[in-house]
Amino acid sequence: MPSSRLNNPPNIVLTGFMGVGKTAVGRAAATQLGRPFVDMDDLIVAEAGMSIPEIFDRHGEAHFRNLERTVLRRLAAEQGMVIATGGGALVDAANRELMTRTSLVVCLSAAVSAIEERIGADANRPLLATPDRQQRIVDLLSQRAAAYAEIPYRIDTTGRSVQEVAAEVVELAERGLGGVLRLPVSTPDGGGYDILVGAGQLAELPNLLDERGLTGAVAIITDENVAPHWADRLLEPLRSGGYPAILITLPAGETHKNLATIARIYDDLVAAGIDRSGLVIALGGGVVGDMAGFAAATYLRGVRFVQIPTTLLAMVDASVGGKTGVDLPQGKNLVGAFKQPELVVVDPDLLATLPPAEFRNGLGEVVKHGIIADPALFAQLQADGPESLESMLARALRVKIGVVERDPFEQGERAHLNLGHTFAHAFEQVSRYAIPHGQAVGVGLIASAHLSVISGHCQPTLPDRIADVLDRLLLPTRFTGLDPAALVTAMSTDKKRKGGRVRFVLPHEIGRVAVHDDIEPEQVTEALNKVLV
Repeated sequence: MPSSRLNNPPNIVLTGFMGVGKTAVGRAAATQLGRPFVDMDDLIVAEAGMSIPEIFDRHGEAHFRNLERTVLRRLAAEQGMVIATGGGALVDAANRELMTRTSLVVCLSAAVSAIEERIGADANRPLLATPDRQQRIVDLLSQRAAAYAEIPYRIDTTGRSVQEVAAEVVELAERGLGGVLRLPVSTPDGGGYDILVGAGQLAELPNLLDERGLTGAVAIITDENVAPHWADRLLEPLRSGGYPAILITLPAGETHKNLATIARIYDDLVAAGIDRSGLVIALGGGVVGDMAGFAAATYLRGVRFVQIPTTLLAMVDASVGGKTGVDLPQGKNLVGAFKQPELVVVDPDLLATLPPAEFRNGLGEVVKHGIIADPALFAQLQADGPESLESMLARALRVKIGVVERDPFEQGERAHLNLGHTFAHAFEQVSRYAIPHGQAVGVGLIASAHLSVISGHCQPTLPDRIADVLDRLLLPTRFTGLDPAALVTAMSTDKKRKGGRVRFVLPHEIGRVAVHDDIEPEQVTEALNKVLV
């Protein structure tokens, strides 16, 4: 984050399992920084007028978590404090998103043996009220592992003094860090990469690359729409940080996503002397990400790759999962490769220059993710919307991360991410890409719901529910001037067909979809007629 944050310092929040040293380290860090220290559990006890074990005994854990949530929200509105949370406070995704957005959050950890030793026989631990404390600790750590993994800054306190750990926390604070959520992604080779969600990360990119051992010459691939706004803001910190960096600016638009453009990228990489130690950075929307990723996958049989998406659509979808590719005249994305990034930086600040219409286009993919696996996200879009942009990004990203981790090469469940896309790609192709992808996906979602009704897989009200959300988001719900027969023909080249039949992902209800390969052409035409005027 820019150092100017130190003039109005965010809170420092220490979280992690019980017994890792949050309170002791928090007090020491607060003393070093001259900040007030707050122990959330002490606040809850004071406000409830009873101890934490009494709260659990009389009212249950759910009541305690509600008290915790209330205190968290109040503290998030403050600044300049050092706060120690309870071990389960940031297990809740909404709490975690709120605090990582507004504070520097550090997760402390320790070995199970160290936790046991520090807790000792402390009876003030209602979650450990069991004869086998060690197994309970192991079980709770396992349950909370995914939540703790989303905290971007982590310090192991095992075998270290309070002052040593506090000094490391202070160092993070003095760097002006904070406001970042980490979403880890596992890859098929046993490795993985981070998606970092948070504002102001372009200036921090040299540090982010260095922390991951990503050294060498850098080629930034962007397009003529993005370059005037963000290219220099990325080039400057990279070059100041010692990274030799070149800029490759491509013509903007899907019509240039072809092998001829890829050949031009190869020429520029060779001319710049980028070797196998080099790094390709995609700075742009989904089209740039697809082309830069494909070039990175194939140049010198593969160089490292980082995604910095600049559109909402790319942030929640195209930048995650490793699918790259280009179009042929016969269809969209017919040539491609899987290329996992080393890092994805999702910086909401980059959306400031995105035209409002393009932001709305990205919401089509957000709606899709809600339909696939997050009914709560869909309900938020039906109502007043998510609490924050970062929260919406995180919820949509978690849906895609879950799917691509379980099915990295699209052998099964990953096909669910194509919900609405078989229709959408046909809309794009027949319109000669005059219809933006996000709008095509939105209408494709409605068409898929109509097809699900026609084939007997969902309630008749589902298409209208989806259409109402898209209308609320100012996205089209129908298209004009497209020939149903031409659309059906375009679908016949869809790369997702199997055994000569086009496969469709159909919603059965909000939060549950399935792949169907038994759909008849006349049913497709009937569904298309519902969304064409």
